[in-house]
Amino acid sequence: MEARPGEVLALAGPNGSGKSTLLRVSLGLELPDEGSIALDGAGLERLSLRERARRVAWMPQEEPPGDNLPVVDYVRYGRFPHAAPFSPPSATDARAVENALRLSGSDDLGDRRVWELSGGERQRVRFARVLAQEAPILLLDEPTTHLDIGHQLDVLERVRSIARERSSVVVLALHDLNLAARFADRIVVLHRGRVAADGAPRAVLSPRLLSDVWGVASELKYDRTSHLPYLIPRTAVVPEVSEPPDASLRARVHVMAGGGSGIELLQRLVDAGYSVSAGALPLFDSDTAVTEELRIPTAVEVPFAPISEETRSEVRAFLSESSAVVVGAFPVGPTNLANLEELLAFSRPDRLVFLAQPGPGPWDFTGGRAAAIRNELLTRGAVEVRTIDRVLDLLGSRSEA
Repeated sequence: MEARPGEVLALAGPNGSGKSTLLRVSLGLELPDEGSIALDGAGLERLSLRERARRVAWMPQEEPPGDNLPVVDYVRYGRFPHAAPFSPPSATDARAVENALRLSGSDDLGDRRVWELSGGERQRVRFARVLAQEAPILLLDEPTTHLDIGHQLDVLERVRSIARERSSVVVLALHDLNLAARFADRIVVLHRGRVAADGAPRAVLSPRLLSDVWGVASELKYDRTSHLPYLIPRTAVVPEVSEPPDASLRARVHVMAGGGSGIELLQRLVDAGYSVSAGALPLFDSDTAVTEELRIPTAVEVPFAPISEETRSEVRAFLSESSAVVVGAFPVGPTNLANLEELLAFSRPDRLVFLAQPGPGPWDFTGGRAAAIRNELLTRGAVEVRTIDRVLDLLGSRSEA
C-alpha cells in the first residue's frame, strides 16, 4: 500500500479489520509482529516523539477531553513539536492556531471551553489541533465520528482541499464506503488484517466487495452529477444460496507450494471464492499455518522427510477433484519432488499454472529432475505466469472450459 502527496487515501473495512492498528503501527504506537516501520528512510525507533510529530499528525478515533481549556489553548497543543521546552507561545504558533481553526471550520469555537462543546464540535476542534501541527502527513482515524451528515461532508471536503493545496499525504479510516468513494482518490479495503482491494473508487466499489467483506447484499448505482459510484445496501446478511451463480466460485483449485510461496496465493484464491485444497506441505511450514487458518484441506507430511505413499494418495485424491492446479514458486528438493511427479498424471495439463521462479537463483535441487518435469508439463499445455493477478485471470477465463 502506498499513500502519495496530494492524494486522499481512504482505509475502509469492517470493525476489527485492522484500520486503526495499521495507523497506530505506522506511528510506532504499537510494535509490528514482523517487519519494521521507516519514516523518510529512518526507523521510527530512532526518532523521538517530537521528531515524529513534526512529520506526522495523528487524529485517533476517541480521545478524552482532558482539562476544560479554552479551545484556542487546546488547539495550541498541536504546536508542541515546534516549540522549545518551557517557551511561551510565539507569533508563529498564534498564526498556525488561527489558520487551523479556520481550515477546520472551527473559528467560531475559539472562545469556548472544551467541556462546553458537543461531540461533533469537539471532533472539529480535534481536527484543528491536528492541522496546527503543520505536518506533511495526516493520519485520521474516523474523522467524521460524532458529526452530522452536513458536517461530515464539510470536514471531508476540507480534508481533500488541504491534501491538494498543501500536497499533504492524507490517510483516513472511514466506515462509510460511499463517503470514501466521494472524497477519496483511492480506497484500500482491509479484511481480516489483509488488503482485500486497492484502487480508485470506480475500480473498488462493487456488490461483490460488499458481499465478500461486509456480508451485505447491495446494488451499485452512479451519481448523475458526479458520475461516482455508490452502493445501496439491500439486506443485512447475504442469504445463503445452494449454488453460486458464477462457475468460478464452484471450481476446486489445488495449490502446491511451500516455504511461504503460497501465503498470498492461498488467501487470494479463497477471497476470489474458489474451493481450495493444498499439499503436500510439511508440518509447521508457514504455508501450512495459512491453510490451517483458512481451513483449507491439506495433505501434510513430516518435516524434512520424503513425501510418503499415504500422503501422495491424499495429493492424488485432491488432484482428481480439482479443475485446476496452481504451483507456487517454491524450491524443489528430494523431499518434495513427489509433488511434481504426481502432476504428470493430472488429467488436464492445460489447467495447470506455474508461478515463475523469482530471480536467477537456484530452485531445482534434484539434479535437474524437477526442471525436466516442469518443462514436460509446459510442453503438454501448462502455463507459466509471473503474478497472482495473472493466475486469477487465467482461472476465470478457463472456468467454463
